[in-house]
Amino acid sequence: MDKYNPHEIEPKWQKYWQETGLLKAQEGSDKKAYILVMFPYPSGDLHMGHLKNYTMGDVLARFRTQQGYSVLHPFGWDAFGLPAENAALKFGVSPANWTYANIQQSKESLNLMGIQYDWSREVTTCAPEYYKWNQWIFLKMYQQGLVLRKKSLVNWDPVEQSVLANEQVIEGRGWRSGALVEKRELEQWYLKITDYAERLLQDLDKLPRWPEKVKAMQRAWIGKSQGAEFDFQVKGSGAKIRVFSTRPDTIFGATFMVLAPEHPLVAQITTPEQKVKVEAYVQASKMKSEVERQMEDREKTGIFTGAYAVNPATGKDIPVWIADYVLSGYGTGAIMAVPGQDERDWEFAEKFGLEIVRTVQPPSGWKGKAYAEDGPAINSGFLNGLMVDEAKKKIIEWMEQNGIGQGKVNYRLRDWLISRQRYWGTPIPMIHCDHCGIVPVPVEQLPVVLPELKDVEDIRPKGKSPLAAHPEFYEVGCPRCGHKARRDTDTMDTFIDSSWYFMRYADAKNDKAPFDPEKADFWMPVDQYIGGIEHAILHLLYARFFTKFLHDQGMVKADEPFEGLFTQGMVMGWSDVGPVEIQGGKIRFLDDARRSKLEISPDITVEDVKKSGAELRQHDDGSTHFWKPAVMSKSLGNGVMVGPFVREQGADIARVTILFAAPPENEMIWTDEGVQGSWRYLNRVWRLISTDAQAINTTSGKFNSASLNPAEKALYQKLNQTLQKVGSDIEALSFNTAVAALMELLNTLQDYRKDSPVSPVYRTAVRYYIQMLAPFAPHIAEEMWHWFYPDSVFAARWPEVDQEALLKEEFELVIQVSGKVRGKATVPVGASEEEIKQIARSVPNVQQHLDGKQVVKEVYVPGKLLNIVVKG
Repeated sequence: MDKYNPHEIEPKWQKYWQETGLLKAQEGSDKKAYILVMFPYPSGDLHMGHLKNYTMGDVLARFRTQQGYSVLHPFGWDAFGLPAENAALKFGVSPANWTYANIQQSKESLNLMGIQYDWSREVTTCAPEYYKWNQWIFLKMYQQGLVLRKKSLVNWDPVEQSVLANEQVIEGRGWRSGALVEKRELEQWYLKITDYAERLLQDLDKLPRWPEKVKAMQRAWIGKSQGAEFDFQVKGSGAKIRVFSTRPDTIFGATFMVLAPEHPLVAQITTPEQKVKVEAYVQASKMKSEVERQMEDREKTGIFTGAYAVNPATGKDIPVWIADYVLSGYGTGAIMAVPGQDERDWEFAEKFGLEIVRTVQPPSGWKGKAYAEDGPAINSGFLNGLMVDEAKKKIIEWMEQNGIGQGKVNYRLRDWLISRQRYWGTPIPMIHCDHCGIVPVPVEQLPVVLPELKDVEDIRPKGKSPLAAHPEFYEVGCPRCGHKARRDTDTMDTFIDSSWYFMRYADAKNDKAPFDPEKADFWMPVDQYIGGIEHAILHLLYARFFTKFLHDQGMVKADEPFEGLFTQGMVMGWSDVGPVEIQGGKIRFLDDARRSKLEISPDITVEDVKKSGAELRQHDDGSTHFWKPAVMSKSLGNGVMVGPFVREQGADIARVTILFAAPPENEMIWTDEGVQGSWRYLNRVWRLISTDAQAINTTSGKFNSASLNPAEKALYQKLNQTLQKVGSDIEALSFNTAVAALMELLNTLQDYRKDSPVSPVYRTAVRYYIQMLAPFAPHIAEEMWHWFYPDSVFAARWPEVDQEALLKEEFELVIQVSGKVRGKATVPVGASEEEIKQIARSVPNVQQHLDGKQVVKEVYVPGKLLNIVVKG
């Protein structure tokens, strides 16, 4: 056979798979496997960081095909959103042209890697035939009362010039732009995800194959809390301040109240004397992010409104303050302040000289300030002496009997704000009529098509939707009364697109409905979903919400979208931070902007470099550069691009490098050493099997396992051990250990051939080896398979493990003398303990260490070790 040449064999087999329809999904089988990776934003040529989870999905899809499953392994493009708009503005092209050009380039990268998708089911979210059904689902939700339009304070990203959902604000900054988010009062569209809060929370228990970390993040975001909601009457006013508290039992210790600066009652109850100060404080609060306002170590600020409320439990007048540590979006936007039981309230009371009353007795010797744990109630009237849980029940009963409040379950989760003041997204299918109010677009008029704006400047964000400047889009007749009306000019949050796309794959060409329920029921739920943990709250929570809604509409039986979820680690590449100067062990960066971008401390020393995983490297020009592993990205210039790499090295080399380098859930660093190791491994496989191909073809594959000679028996046992391990490791997505097992088996095959001829057992071992290698390195496996068989390696069923071959007839006994290893012996599995001791004593080196010594005792660990303790 010729030398291993991936450039010759890979295009051949990629064409073969396309022509034969490998992995083309078919409904109707009694075994189905839906394998899905999170679809990407089309960004052009892909790098190996992108390809990690796509390769993992391809391995699993090919493995399931070998097992005889009907496999759905589709792909698509999350194509709406800001990157296309920003690129359009930067390069002067339309978002659509930029997006579709990138899709074509990305598909070429995927095909070069030999990743096989059912492209007949391809989904592109910016296509009208897809986003029509975004609009259809929106109108369904509207009919069911899950869509509302309301005026409220929203998160405004000053860079994106658009609003963001709460989930899209990370530590007070926009999730894409990184800009500090501001608060603005706007009228916007919301989806009432809160109606599903309890189901979203409880049904996490139905997902045992999800990472616990992801489930914990969702539980925390949904944030269920039980307590009571009740009112405080504002003195001298008809106004009441409603609060929610998980500790209503502490009401006797409420010595003041605090409203969020944005609370609607602030302007109403503030006295004339305090008005100027209060208004100034409110304005200053609007300039702070929620994260800043919630920081624990930040000094508390606040202003007295001049108003008082009446504590319904004590009858006392208590002052009403405003403070920015209370947020309008959480609870009711107001709290009863109980400094004796809350640390923040204690700090506030201490600073402003407000009364502190304890309502729970701290333990003896307590030296802290606020005490928030369990204990008997004190200073609490009829609750005195009760422990916290009993006190809660009794105070809620009292509140309900006296019309003050009631027990309530509250959630941190807020309604999903979906309005965006951007161009490149799904138009919201609503019409505003002066006569009829808000009217939904009739279903038969869908899709409301996003107009193509010829002038790139027309899509530039200006604080309101770019579509609002185009009367040819928004001027429309009211579908109800016929009068002139106006289309809604906002577009939908792009997370709408990804909240149901996995169901569209089941019936991607349907032009009568989002999908056929029968087809969706065959494939759903997704059996294995693969993607990044950064989507734990956003995409994964929204997808669960949409699935439950569509389930409730009778459109799909599944009420959870993803049965199994795997969050892969990132691929890191070495990044040149630039030249440095070293003076007295300290490092000075000559490119400070790049140092800052890669988040490297300016105070790092030479001693710190190795600890940080970085390196100092000498360049050809004599300069010293600081190199650091960082997540692969085009902007950092450390991405190993798929196209150039595959054209130079080959797809199977890339695949094995990705899969073998590290456990898939961990970060991996892409290195030249890893690439060379993969090249050497596949060349060894090629040389061994190509050398023996002619002999294998003339050797029968039939044999009797009971009549194998010792070498054949050892090979057959190792083969079945590997088959069992590789299969179970693929099931667990532990691809690195599966490849390691294949490397071990290759060593065994080579050792066997040093002393033994090609035999039926060896032929079987080679056949199974190619089948096991096929999911990982499909091109080389398909080439070698066709040396012996006419059909695809993926048409052959995955071999079954011979369980009898796994049973060991012998084991290796480790022999110690007084705790030190002095020898080893091969022992029959059925040997008695006395026989084992005799075998051990017959080992020459053991005999030498026993001569002239008294045996004190012998300790035998069955199947492993014998320790002979001696003295003298």
